[in-house]
Amino acid sequence: MKTNLIKELLVILIASVPAIYLAMVWTSLPATVPMHYDLDGNVNRYGNKSELIWLSFGLPFFIYLLFMVIPFIDPKGKIKAMGNKLFQLKVLLVIFMSVLSFYIIYTSLKPQNFNENLVFVIVGLLFSVLGNFFQSLKPNYFIGIRTPWTLENETVWKETHTLAGKIWMVGGLLIVMLTFLMSVRFYMFFFLGITAIMVLWPVIYSYRRFKALKSSVSKD
Repeated sequence: MKTNLIKELLVILIASVPAIYLAMVWTSLPATVPMHYDLDGNVNRYGNKSELIWLSFGLPFFIYLLFMVIPFIDPKGKIKAMGNKLFQLKVLLVIFMSVLSFYIIYTSLKPQNFNENLVFVIVGLLFSVLGNFFQSLKPNYFIGIRTPWTLENETVWKETHTLAGKIWMVGGLLIVMLTFLMSVRFYMFFFLGITAIMVLWPVIYSYRRFKALKSSVSKD
């Protein structure tokens, strides 16, 4: 029990890093700060620096609270079967959101240092690491490739997530590598295309695999 409490406190600390950083630089921030950039790295929206307060708390703590609630509202309680994997996934996503929030605050303080490539690198790495988690996911209603066919058949779920894990790992690494090989405007087409393949391929596969299994059962 004590070990679990220490782990949760560490995750809360990670989620608090952006808010702590914002408090440290608050007086150095102008009243109006950059909030959004175009594909050329130019600021195309400014906002009041108070928006950063919601951002610093909102992104990491929303993920943290979501993962705390999910096990209690899972209708069949299957997500608890993930055990430590669920905790690892929570830590991963909290770290991702904290890094993203931290970077947004940092570039609001020093907009000249904004680098859109870094955002794509972070996203690509997240996709790749998530792919590694897919293969250990148990059937549930909240995390993974939740199609009617994967939720209906445990074999379809397992095979779909084995495939999806490989696709997401390769796709994430490809996103990272291509970031350094072309301009952002041209790269966006590849990023959106790779992301679409990562999402649609497992969905289509789950449908076809379910139909194939159902057909084989009917023949028997």
